[in-house]
Amino acid sequence: MPIMVASDVIVQNKGKILIEKRGSEPFKGLFCLPGGRWEEGEKIEETAKREVKEEAGIDIEIKDILGVYSDPKRDPRGHTLTVVFIADAENEEIKAGSDAAEVFWIEPEKLELDEMAFDHGRIIKDYIEWLDKKETFWSSKG
Repeated sequence: MPIMVASDVIVQNKGKILIEKRGSEPFKGLFCLPGGRWEEGEKIEETAKREVKEEAGIDIEIKDILGVYSDPKRDPRGHTLTVVFIADAENEEIKAGSDAAEVFWIEPEKLELDEMAFDHGRIIKDYIEWLDKKETFWSSKG
């Protein structure tokens, strides 16, 4: 089976980040970052922008790359590599769409990181560290 490529996004807005509640399997009902699969012909940053627009209805401005996560166990559907971007929201008005049942803004420290879908708890933990150190992360680091 070929490796799948995806992008996940930490969308920042006034000290909060955008989180969604999954409306479909896997991990239906759990919280995660907006993101999804890369489509042939797209640049990976276009995937990030498209997925946030589809899932939360907002445009973003990508600021940085948090890292690359490729643990073969991160997605039960198959081996998926994700590039995680950090972006600023271009507006605050969000509305759930695509496979998101709900979207909301929250301070990252208030999330139950061990109870998130995929490896997004780890990614948010790395983001909190990134806020101080501005360093890049990847699956085997730390």
